[in-house]
Amino acid sequence: MNLYSLAEIKLSYSSNIPADNRHKVTDSKSAYAILKSIWNEETIELKEQFKVLFLNRANEVLGIHNLSIGGTSATVVDSRLIFAAAILSNASAIIMAHNHPSCNLKPSDADISLTDQVCEAGELLGIKVFDHLIITKNYYYSFADEGKI
Repeated sequence: MNLYSLAEIKLSYSSNIPADNRHKVTDSKSAYAILKSIWNEETIELKEQFKVLFLNRANEVLGIHNLSIGGTSATVVDSRLIFAAAILSNASAIIMAHNHPSCNLKPSDADISLTDQVCEAGELLGIKVFDHLIITKNYYYSFADEGKI
């Protein structure tokens, strides 16, 4: 007789994109182009959203995770959810991105703190944080380009 009922944890990854069709990220500009292509233009200046690109060792995009949608000035980001998805996708690296509906590209103190926290966690897990982009309709700010990562 079983004394305990326990939920089974299953880890899996499958991609419907053939390996030779994956987009490669070479720099912040190419990451921005990929992110802009999937961002909803109608809401980019309306509500803050946080997305994460997952990359393999060849810097090819394995997938994207729409982590959170907030209000006009903030969205909640749980770093545990970032890395849960990164591990499930077998990612070697990530690129974080969020928009500023105000179109102000300057990172807030919260943006800087979150970036530092996620980079630290990534080091422990062996998952590199390549960049954190703040995007608007026409421009972007790259933490990596600015030497902040």
